[in-house]
Amino acid sequence: MGALHDGHISLVRAGLARTDRVIVTLFVNPRQFNSPADLAAYPRTEESDAAKLAVAGAHLLYAPDAEAIYPQGFSTTVSVDGASEGMEGAFRPGHFDGVATVVAKLFLQSGADCAFFGEKDFQQLQVVRRMAHDLDIAIEVIACPTVREVDGLAMSSRNVRLSPEERALAPRLAAVLFDAAEKLAAGAAAVPLLADARNALGRAGFGAVDYIELRSQATLAPLERASEPARLLAAVWLGEVRLIDNVAVAPAS
Repeated sequence: MGALHDGHISLVRAGLARTDRVIVTLFVNPRQFNSPADLAAYPRTEESDAAKLAVAGAHLLYAPDAEAIYPQGFSTTVSVDGASEGMEGAFRPGHFDGVATVVAKLFLQSGADCAFFGEKDFQQLQVVRRMAHDLDIAIEVIACPTVREVDGLAMSSRNVRLSPEERALAPRLAAVLFDAAEKLAAGAAAVPLLADARNALGRAGFGAVDYIELRSQATLAPLERASEPARLLAAVWLGEVRLIDNVAVAPAS
């Protein structure tokens, strides 16, 4: 959706390493915002984004306007059950309908063979995979690792909205998640450990914790222990900014 950072550019590099031509789609999708204020505040930097993409070697930037995606009379919504339930789906009703609908359109409009998505938005990645599979869209959805700042904070376009004090605190989210993931991989039960993680975030100075959950990496089903490859996913508030992150959890031996 624009406001490109090194995490986005890493997807371009992954595409260039695997394919002959790389198309970048850029569209601030109003249907995946729950808050009009959040939509209005979302950074729009198409000119500088285009310059970054040119330097990175992308072959084409496709940046349609709203009329091209949602022309007058548009009345279709793509909804994905299962993967969209809980976590972001619970706290942002309709969000994944907006994501699935616009991504389906962009897949079909671009005619791409592969699509590269970052693992930072892990639930979104699984929703997109399920949507493409179920609708028989002939595209391979490829996951790319989360790109982090030197201090561990997952890169996000929203990070620019953090105050200096909040930015200094923000890496504690990743630190808490990695610490919990290590303990889960050692066999700890999820419920008490995730309660401890919530408390640690509160003590660090974060606001509301929307969720912190252990889920199956393959199906996103809730887990009581790391009995299979899993993901620890969280969404927390820091001032007026909502941060999301996730880390992989190896199955307990």
